[in-house]
Amino acid sequence: MVFVVLIVLVLSQSFGYGSEFVLFAVILSVAINIGSYFYGDQLILAMSGAKLANRGQNFDFYTVAENLSIASGLPMPKLYVIEDTAMNAFATGRDPKHAIVVATSGILQRLNRRELEGVIAHELSHVKNYDIRLMLMVTVLVGTLAYLSDWFLRSLWWGRRGSREDRGNGGGIFIIVGIALANLSPILATIIKLSISRQREYLADASGALLTRYPEGLARALEKLKGDREILEAANSATAPLYISNPFHGKDVGNWLSGLFDTHPPIEERIKRLRSM
Repeated sequence: MVFVVLIVLVLSQSFGYGSEFVLFAVILSVAINIGSYFYGDQLILAMSGAKLANRGQNFDFYTVAENLSIASGLPMPKLYVIEDTAMNAFATGRDPKHAIVVATSGILQRLNRRELEGVIAHELSHVKNYDIRLMLMVTVLVGTLAYLSDWFLRSLWWGRRGSREDRGNGGGIFIIVGIALANLSPILATIIKLSISRQREYLADASGALLTRYPEGLARALEKLKGDREILEAANSATAPLYISNPFHGKDVGNWLSGLFDTHPPIEERIKRLRSM
């Protein structure tokens, strides 16, 4: 919230707006943070089209999650299924008591039990490491900055553009700085979000291997995920970093610039690290 308010303060000074816009930013930031904290997971489920899992139809999914929850000392998460033949999974929620693990029907059908254990252990590690809360907060921050930047740029062109006195006193320089900040802040925030997502994937891989004591299970699951080139239709740019592998199957390896916008670390490197444990 403090970060958002500082950004708005700089932009409002650059564009010649009053303090009422900072107050608006405070109210907006508080409302978005509270709403996302308590209802962000339900929004993600709705965006993904996930349905509550059935124990009879998804027996392995249920029993694997139950066994690993007991082993890790975590409460049993709620389980959901996305009806899609693409292979993927993710975890969400605000804390272990309100955790949710989601898997596609494709990954449930095509992984054996040991491989599924590796994937569920990975997702439960996200829960135990509080990655679910971290990514929820970072995603909200990025979305808020994108909204505020778009609002300020629109108000610049369609609303006040600064008085002649402001421009005469060097206001033009501040406007240029404000425009640059309004355009760059959401891009930089997105790069930060994706960088955090990549590092937390490595941590969840290691924590999941520690939980199952069998890193080869997750390594084999990742090999199958790498071979699956089907795009997950339920995913979008906001939810993509949550999944265990890139749901859009973009290039895992590229130049340093394109690598900044990768949602996941290279699968080959993840497999290599798992098999070196």
